[in-house]
Amino acid sequence: MNSKPPASHAAKPAKPRFALWLALAVSLGLIGWWEFATPRAPGAATPPAEDLAQPAGSEVAVLAGGCFWCTEADFDKLPGVLSTTSGYTGGKTSNPTYSEVSSHATGHAEAVRVVFDPKQVSYAQLLAYFWKTIDPTVRDRQFCDIGTPYRTAIFAATPAQLQLAKESLAALAQSKPFADPIQTQIVMLDDFYPAEQEHQNYHQNNPVRYNYYRTSCGRDARLKQLWGTPAASQ
Repeated sequence: MNSKPPASHAAKPAKPRFALWLALAVSLGLIGWWEFATPRAPGAATPPAEDLAQPAGSEVAVLAGGCFWCTEADFDKLPGVLSTTSGYTGGKTSNPTYSEVSSHATGHAEAVRVVFDPKQVSYAQLLAYFWKTIDPTVRDRQFCDIGTPYRTAIFAATPAQLQLAKESLAALAQSKPFADPIQTQIVMLDDFYPAEQEHQNYHQNNPVRYNYYRTSCGRDARLKQLWGTPAASQ
Protein backbone atom coordinates (compact mmCIF):
# COMPACT_ATOMS: atom_id res chain seq x y z
CA MET A 1 0.00 0.00 0.00
CA ASN A 2 1.34 3.37 -0.93
CA SER A 3 1.97 5.81 1.88
CA LYS A 4 2.65 9.58 1.95
CA PRO A 5 6.31 10.51 1.97
CA PRO A 6 7.77 11.66 5.26
CA ALA A 7 6.99 15.29 6.05
CA SER A 8 10.66 16.17 5.81
CA HIS A 9 10.65 15.16 2.15
CA ALA A 10 7.37 16.83 1.17
CA ALA A 11 7.70 19.54 -1.47
CA LYS A 12 7.54 23.04 -0.01
CA PRO A 13 4.97 25.31 -1.66
CA ALA A 14 6.57 28.13 -3.66
CA LYS A 15 6.08 31.63 -2.30
CA PRO A 16 3.83 33.64 -4.58
CA ARG A 17 5.95 35.89 -6.75
CA PHE A 18 3.38 38.67 -6.54
CA ALA A 19 4.17 39.05 -2.84
CA LEU A 20 7.66 40.24 -3.71
CA TRP A 21 6.29 42.72 -6.22
CA LEU A 22 3.75 43.92 -3.68
CA ALA A 23 6.48 44.50 -1.11
CA LEU A 24 8.51 46.43 -3.67
CA ALA A 25 5.51 48.57 -4.66
CA VAL A 26 4.74 49.38 -1.04
CA SER A 27 8.38 50.33 -0.42
CA LEU A 28 8.44 52.64 -3.43
CA GLY A 29 5.15 54.16 -2.38
CA LEU A 30 6.51 54.93 1.08
CA ILE A 31 9.63 56.46 -0.43
CA GLY A 32 7.48 58.61 -2.70
CA TRP A 33 5.33 59.76 0.20
CA TRP A 34 8.44 60.62 2.20
CA GLU A 35 9.90 62.57 -0.71
CA PHE A 36 6.76 64.70 -1.03
CA ALA A 37 5.79 65.11 2.61
CA THR A 38 9.02 65.45 4.50
CA PRO A 39 10.85 68.36 2.83
CA ARG A 40 7.92 70.76 2.90
CA ALA A 41 7.40 70.64 6.65
CA PRO A 42 7.80 74.07 8.29
CA GLY A 43 10.27 74.85 11.02
CA ALA A 44 13.53 76.31 9.74
CA ALA A 45 14.39 79.93 10.38
CA THR A 46 13.81 82.67 7.82
CA PRO A 47 17.01 83.77 5.99
CA PRO A 48 18.67 86.84 7.51
CA ALA A 49 17.96 90.24 5.96
CA GLU A 50 21.48 90.44 4.50
CA ASP A 51 20.50 87.63 2.13
CA LEU A 52 18.42 90.27 0.30
CA ALA A 53 21.43 92.56 -0.16
CA GLN A 54 21.59 93.91 -3.69
CA PRO A 55 24.95 94.55 -5.39
CA ALA A 56 25.52 97.99 -6.86
CA GLY A 57 24.22 98.27 -10.40
CA SER A 58 21.99 95.22 -10.14
CA GLU A 59 18.21 95.08 -10.47
CA VAL A 60 15.48 92.90 -8.98
CA ALA A 61 12.64 90.94 -10.55
CA VAL A 62 9.99 89.07 -8.55
CA LEU A 63 8.26 86.24 -10.38
CA ALA A 64 5.76 83.58 -9.35
CA GLY A 65 5.90 80.37 -11.33
CA GLY A 66 4.29 77.80 -9.06
CA CYS A 67 6.60 75.85 -6.77
CA PHE A 68 9.42 78.22 -5.85
CA TRP A 69 11.93 75.36 -5.71
CA CYS A 70 11.53 74.95 -9.46
CA THR A 71 11.45 78.65 -10.36
CA GLU A 72 14.60 79.21 -8.34
CA ALA A 73 16.33 76.29 -10.06
CA ASP A 74 15.33 77.54 -13.51
CA PHE A 75 16.63 81.08 -12.94
CA ASP A 76 19.87 79.91 -11.37
CA LYS A 77 20.72 78.55 -14.82
CA LEU A 78 20.30 81.90 -16.59
CA PRO A 79 23.49 83.88 -17.30
CA GLY A 80 23.34 87.32 -15.73
CA VAL A 81 21.34 86.19 -12.69
CA LEU A 82 23.34 86.99 -9.56
CA SER A 83 21.15 85.40 -6.90
CA THR A 84 17.69 83.96 -6.27
CA THR A 85 15.62 83.87 -3.08
CA SER A 86 12.43 81.85 -2.59
CA GLY A 87 9.67 83.65 -0.72
CA TYR A 88 6.11 84.86 -0.50
CA THR A 89 4.35 87.93 -1.88
CA GLY A 90 0.95 89.20 -2.96
CA GLY A 91 -0.82 88.32 0.31
CA LYS A 92 -2.60 90.09 3.15
CA THR A 93 -0.46 89.21 6.19
CA SER A 94 3.08 90.05 7.25
CA ASN A 95 5.90 87.53 7.62
CA PRO A 96 3.88 84.45 6.65
CA THR A 97 5.20 80.95 7.23
CA TYR A 98 5.15 78.14 4.72
CA SER A 99 2.34 76.36 6.56
CA GLU A 100 0.25 79.55 6.61
CA VAL A 101 0.73 80.16 2.89
CA SER A 102 0.01 76.51 2.07
CA SER A 103 -3.29 76.75 3.95
CA HIS A 104 -4.43 79.15 1.17
CA ALA A 105 -5.61 81.59 3.85
CA THR A 106 -3.05 84.41 3.47
CA GLY A 107 -3.36 85.06 -0.26
CA HIS A 108 0.39 84.90 -0.86
CA ALA A 109 1.99 83.33 -3.90
CA GLU A 110 5.18 81.32 -3.81
CA ALA A 111 7.60 83.57 -5.68
CA VAL A 112 11.28 84.07 -6.37
CA ARG A 113 13.26 87.28 -6.01
CA VAL A 114 15.78 87.36 -8.84
CA VAL A 115 18.74 89.73 -8.59
CA PHE A 116 20.29 90.25 -12.01
CA ASP A 117 22.93 92.27 -13.79
CA PRO A 118 21.15 94.37 -16.46
CA LYS A 119 24.40 94.59 -18.42
CA GLN A 120 24.23 90.82 -18.96
CA VAL A 121 20.49 90.19 -19.15
CA SER A 122 17.67 92.71 -19.43
CA TYR A 123 14.35 92.62 -17.60
CA ALA A 124 12.60 92.01 -20.91
CA GLN A 125 14.87 89.00 -21.54
CA LEU A 126 14.11 87.68 -18.04
CA LEU A 127 10.39 87.84 -18.83
CA ALA A 128 10.84 86.08 -22.18
CA TYR A 129 12.67 83.31 -20.32
CA PHE A 130 10.08 83.23 -17.52
CA TRP A 131 7.17 82.50 -19.86
CA LYS A 132 8.80 79.29 -21.04
CA THR A 133 9.33 78.04 -17.49
CA ILE A 134 5.60 78.13 -16.64
CA ASP A 135 2.21 77.01 -17.90
CA PRO A 136 0.47 80.39 -18.34
CA THR A 137 -2.80 78.81 -19.50
CA VAL A 138 -4.12 77.86 -16.04
CA ARG A 139 -5.34 79.92 -13.08
CA ASP A 140 -4.35 79.26 -9.47
CA ARG A 141 -2.29 76.17 -10.19
CA GLN A 142 0.91 74.91 -11.79
CA PHE A 143 1.23 71.28 -12.81
CA CYS A 144 0.38 69.07 -9.81
CA ASP A 145 0.18 71.99 -7.35
CA ILE A 146 -3.29 73.51 -7.01
CA GLY A 147 -4.39 76.68 -5.21
CA THR A 148 -3.68 80.41 -5.07
CA PRO A 149 -0.12 79.96 -3.69
CA TYR A 150 0.77 78.37 -7.04
CA ARG A 151 -0.63 81.05 -9.35
CA THR A 152 1.67 82.55 -11.94
CA ALA A 153 2.37 86.25 -11.72
CA ILE A 154 4.82 89.00 -12.57
CA PHE A 155 5.27 91.37 -9.63
CA ALA A 156 6.65 94.60 -11.08
CA ALA A 157 9.01 96.49 -8.76
CA THR A 158 8.76 99.78 -10.69
CA PRO A 159 6.38 101.46 -13.15
CA ALA A 160 8.96 100.79 -15.87
CA GLN A 161 8.89 97.06 -15.08
CA LEU A 162 5.09 97.13 -15.10
CA GLN A 163 5.09 98.59 -18.60
CA LEU A 164 7.66 96.08 -19.83
CA ALA A 165 5.62 93.23 -18.34
CA LYS A 166 2.47 94.39 -20.12
CA GLU A 167 4.40 94.65 -23.39
CA SER A 168 5.83 91.17 -22.89
CA LEU A 169 2.35 89.77 -22.25
CA ALA A 170 0.98 91.47 -25.36
CA ALA A 171 3.81 90.07 -27.48
CA LEU A 172 3.23 86.58 -26.12
CA ALA A 173 -0.49 86.81 -26.83
CA GLN A 174 0.37 87.37 -30.48
CA SER A 175 3.03 84.66 -30.79
CA LYS A 176 1.98 81.94 -28.32
CA PRO A 177 2.11 78.38 -29.73
CA PHE A 178 -1.10 77.35 -27.94
CA ALA A 179 -4.74 78.38 -28.27
CA ASP A 180 -5.68 78.85 -24.61
CA PRO A 181 -5.75 82.39 -23.15
CA ILE A 182 -2.98 83.55 -20.84
CA GLN A 183 -3.94 83.59 -17.15
CA THR A 184 -0.74 85.02 -15.64
CA GLN A 185 -1.27 88.12 -13.48
CA ILE A 186 0.74 91.33 -13.79
CA VAL A 187 0.64 93.46 -10.63
CA MET A 188 2.81 95.87 -8.70
CA LEU A 189 5.07 94.34 -6.07
CA ASP A 190 4.16 94.92 -2.45
CA ASP A 191 6.24 93.23 0.27
CA PHE A 192 8.41 90.20 -0.39
CA TYR A 193 9.04 87.83 2.52
CA PRO A 194 11.88 85.30 2.23
CA ALA A 195 10.81 81.71 2.81
CA GLU A 196 12.28 79.54 5.55
CA GLN A 197 15.92 78.55 5.12
CA GLU A 198 15.02 74.94 4.27
CA HIS A 199 13.38 76.16 1.06
CA GLN A 200 16.39 78.16 -0.17
CA ASN A 201 18.53 76.50 -2.87
CA TYR A 202 16.44 73.39 -2.43
CA HIS A 203 17.47 71.95 -5.80
CA GLN A 204 21.12 72.13 -4.73
CA ASN A 205 20.76 70.98 -1.14
CA ASN A 206 18.30 68.14 -1.79
CA PRO A 207 18.82 67.09 -5.42
CA VAL A 208 17.24 63.62 -5.13
CA ARG A 209 14.07 64.86 -3.48
CA TYR A 210 13.92 67.87 -5.80
CA ASN A 211 14.26 65.84 -8.99
CA TYR A 212 11.74 63.29 -7.75
CA TYR A 213 9.22 66.06 -7.04
CA ARG A 214 9.80 67.90 -10.31
CA THR A 215 9.46 64.76 -12.42
CA SER A 216 6.49 63.37 -10.51
CA CYS A 217 4.69 66.70 -10.73
CA GLY A 218 4.88 66.59 -14.53
CA ARG A 219 6.44 70.03 -14.87
CA ASP A 220 8.91 69.41 -17.66
CA ALA A 221 6.56 67.12 -19.58
CA ARG A 222 3.91 69.87 -19.67
CA LEU A 223 6.44 72.56 -20.56
CA LYS A 224 7.65 70.49 -23.49
CA GLN A 225 4.06 70.03 -24.62
CA LEU A 226 3.46 73.80 -24.48
CA TRP A 227 6.76 75.23 -25.69
CA GLY A 228 8.71 72.44 -27.38
CA THR A 229 12.05 72.80 -25.63
CA PRO A 230 11.58 74.47 -22.21
CA ALA A 231 13.74 77.56 -21.64
CA ALA A 232 15.50 76.00 -18.65
CA SER A 233 16.65 73.08 -20.80
CA GLN A 234 18.26 75.25 -23.46
